[in-house]
Amino acid sequence: MGSDNSNTVALVDFVIFGGAGDLAYRKLLPAMYRAFKEGKIAPESHIFCTVRKQEDFDNYMGNVNKALQNFLYDGEFDKTIWKGFSNIVAPVMVDISKRDEKWAVLEKHLECDDDRSRVFYLSTPPAVFGEACKNLHEQSLITANSRVVVEKPLGYDAKSAEQINATIATYFEESQIFRIDHYLGKETVQNLMALRFSNILFEQFWNSKFIDHVQISISETVGLEGRAGFYDNAGALRDMIQNHLLQLLCLTAMEPPNTISADNIRAEKLKVLQALRPLRGDDVITNTVRGQYVAGEFNGKLVPGYLEELNDGASHTETFVAIRAYIDNWRWARVPFYLRTGKRMKERCAEIVLQFREIPHDVYSGKQGTTPPNRLVIRLQPDESIQLYLVAKDLNELDIKLKPVVLNLNFAETFENFRSDAYKRLMLDAALNNPSLFIHRDEVAAAWAWIDPIIETWVEREVIPELYRAGSWGPQAATELMSDDGRRWYNAGEGV
Repeated sequence: MGSDNSNTVALVDFVIFGGAGDLAYRKLLPAMYRAFKEGKIAPESHIFCTVRKQEDFDNYMGNVNKALQNFLYDGEFDKTIWKGFSNIVAPVMVDISKRDEKWAVLEKHLECDDDRSRVFYLSTPPAVFGEACKNLHEQSLITANSRVVVEKPLGYDAKSAEQINATIATYFEESQIFRIDHYLGKETVQNLMALRFSNILFEQFWNSKFIDHVQISISETVGLEGRAGFYDNAGALRDMIQNHLLQLLCLTAMEPPNTISADNIRAEKLKVLQALRPLRGDDVITNTVRGQYVAGEFNGKLVPGYLEELNDGASHTETFVAIRAYIDNWRWARVPFYLRTGKRMKERCAEIVLQFREIPHDVYSGKQGTTPPNRLVIRLQPDESIQLYLVAKDLNELDIKLKPVVLNLNFAETFENFRSDAYKRLMLDAALNNPSLFIHRDEVAAAWAWIDPIIETWVEREVIPELYRAGSWGPQAATELMSDDGRRWYNAGEGV
């Protein structure tokens, strides 16, 4: 997806605002370490990480060392590589929301070469995006070769998202703004396009004539994990559906782009969002499920409910959402897309499932076994794989007995030394000015335009979340959303 940067070495100055935050330690710095280890970042590059506290500044490199040893794979940390990597990482005392004399230190660090790529990564709350960009501009740190990377969630609704985008656009051109969704950096997501557009076997059948329905699920086993303040104001619909799941839907449903370029890919994704059938009023009640977890058992242990974690007995914030959606275009007419996401679910998994239609005439009798429909399962996490479910003869039987079988492409087994790191890919793409896997401003607006009426209806109709046990697959209403259509959810770990 996008141009091939696999053999390009980036000479870049990264500035990570929020350099002492959880995202920086868990994801961004390990990603940069891997890129450096693989020779994808030139040793003359720099990674400046902003901190606000003197204690964080004094202990920063020791904290980075610990973070790498904690969050890299076993055996991945190398003392020799660390020595070289530590030479390009440096903390800088800067408060992103205040323009004071400390910004001059960052300016001095960056003044060595205005022509090299400069990436500002805003690993901060969206509320300070605008102020950060303003300060970068007033400090004259934005060059022609600068990019800004902004994390989701981008806004709380269409209006706030537009305000944020408009503010950032005051200081950066649209071509310099990289809105990140780390799911788009996963190798399996990129392979989805290769699978579709490079194999006539799939592209010929990727339409309503052959596909019965599509399921896109992202289930999490964790609860709030210290995000209580943010999460209770957002909920699963804003936090997951508006960005991650709609982006996966776009890549699954989009038309073939003219070429694999950023502009063409984004144009086709936008067409999908614009073709989504609006959900308003009664349609919201019929086609959506809102849930909230209560205490339950997970891995043999009792885990608390959402309200217990929140210490608030009155919140109606949803931790689970299921939606039946339709894309009103020629390719997908009358094919339902079922979207599902939730916290404290039974398994951690992200999957795209394409269920094919039943064969028009079954030549076998029921005694020889059933012929369940074929389905294609594209798994994004925890492991990355592509599985095609077929029906074949059971070779252990002399008589003809039918048996479901799986053709399994497990990336870790097929590709030697395969270890996916979405952030590594996306940060290198930002350094090399490749926006293919990032989100355009128009996509953000179109996604919110579809999401906002759902939230408004929930509020107006006072839709209370249906309760579900932690460690389950969600509320009963989500099961009924599928069973009413004569279908069922395919849950991770349940086999063929």
